[in-house]
Amino acid sequence: MVSAVFHSPLDAVVAQPATSREAAPAMKNAATPQPVASQPVNADKATAARTPFDWRGLWLRVVPPILGLGLLVLIWQGVSASSTTNFPSPLETFKQAVTVFSDPFYRKGPNDQGIGWNIYSSLKRVALGFGMAALVGIPLGFMIGRFSFLSRMFNPLISLLRPVSPLAWLPIGLLVFKGANPAAIWTIFICSIWPMVINTAVGVQRVPQDYMNVARVLNLSEWKIVTKILFPAVLPYMLTGVRLAVGTAWLVIVAAEMLTGGVGIGFWVWDEWNNLNVKNIIIAIFVIGMVGLILEFALIKLATAFTFEEVKS
Repeated sequence: MVSAVFHSPLDAVVAQPATSREAAPAMKNAATPQPVASQPVNADKATAARTPFDWRGLWLRVVPPILGLGLLVLIWQGVSASSTTNFPSPLETFKQAVTVFSDPFYRKGPNDQGIGWNIYSSLKRVALGFGMAALVGIPLGFMIGRFSFLSRMFNPLISLLRPVSPLAWLPIGLLVFKGANPAAIWTIFICSIWPMVINTAVGVQRVPQDYMNVARVLNLSEWKIVTKILFPAVLPYMLTGVRLAVGTAWLVIVAAEMLTGGVGIGFWVWDEWNNLNVKNIIIAIFVIGMVGLILEFALIKLATAFTFEEVKS
């Protein structure tokens, strides 16, 4: 005879609270958020607070430039003391610079203006000549780098004309444009275009072939290839050409203005030489250097912001 054992539902109900009581502490411990140890954060703050100031880095950044400038002033003072032609000393030049920059934007005639107006006129000529060179040189560099036929066609011309001194183009500008100001702008244009053409073309030629293969597979148009593939890849090279072109343009405009006259920092130097005012010539030399340094620094920062790590390396 088979006997069956039946369990009452009350037994399960009675047994369940015991299990729940055993699991409740574990669930409570799991649900309760444990405090996060803040010792590593505090330790990092304490370590940062105990880190000594980098005096050696400050020494290497600040002291060498100061020593270089001090050496320049010392040599300058020595030349002034031993000169028999009344070469101005650093102190005399500094006093004259204070006088010059106390009113840099005065106007006493078309050829007698403050140094501020002369710098502005030179920068305006550089901007016009450089802007036209960029409008022509950058697209031309893209085409030369993109198409081998154009590269073979223009390479001999660039190799022939690039070594020519920019001032050799000044008489051509005077003959064609019949004016000193457009001739100076033409000289800036012709000396600025070569770095942009060459660097842009080199950047296009160094685009990885895999990019072009993908564009060919996707059947992209030439406009898409230029805007989506070539332009982002070539931008660091293009900005390097822009930086070199601006530096060359600022060098050339001083010499061009000496020859053409008018208002400009180059003409100001030549006019002060005619007046035998050596102090103002030295001041102009430092002004030209400072403006060139500012342009160079700004363009280096711009180029670094758009330069990829593989190009930097």
